[in-house]
Amino acid sequence: MVTVPDRADSALTLTSAVTDGVPVVRVSGILDATTRDQFTDRLADVADEHGPDLVLDLAGVTFMDSRALGLIVHHWQRTMAEQGHFALVGVNYSNSKVMWVTGLAQRLPLYDTLDEALAAFAS
Repeated sequence: MVTVPDRADSALTLTSAVTDGVPVVRVSGILDATTRDQFTDRLADVADEHGPDLVLDLAGVTFMDSRALGLIVHHWQRTMAEQGHFALVGVNYSNSKVMWVTGLAQRLPLYDTLDEALAAFAS
């Protein structure tokens, strides 16, 4: 597993690792207009380096707006178009209400744990 931390001084901290051959991005902090570019850049870098498979661990998210959700949906669609696997882990309703309000919580691949997401990738 290789870990690549992001800027620790920002409202958003992103950590990338490869677990069982699958890139995992751990997100901590605020996902909104102020952190969108940072989030976009990291997801693009991970996709360029590792291909379409992606797990986003959102357990550390304290707030998510609709723009951030739109970016997540974009990466989900991109992954599906490239025949990859995509998963969201640790999504907390109180910090990510926009996912339920839009109905996307019923469509996106949500898992409680990283182990569950990785098992889904293997099947």
